[in-house]
Amino acid sequence: MPESDLEVHEDLRVDTSHGDHERFAHYVDKNEMMESHVFGTPIKALCGKIWVPSRDAKRFPVCPECKEIYESLPDGDDDSAE
Repeated sequence: MPESDLEVHEDLRVDTSHGDHERFAHYVDKNEMMESHVFGTPIKALCGKIWVPSRDAKRFPVCPECKEIYESLPDGDDDSAE
């Protein structure tokens, strides 16, 4: 076979289309998280998952998609940020 200019790139993204979102802790706005805990309203994670949190996020690994998005965001100038 002749050599071509075709390159193969492995897709390392996690497939979250079949419930994998339930196995991860997600990045969300902390104000929305507080509101969700108080009023039970759904929130949206950086990766797009929408749900009402009911589990201890510390027990789960961080969603790779949320982490990638979070790390690509510019640093904020807010001095009160943790």
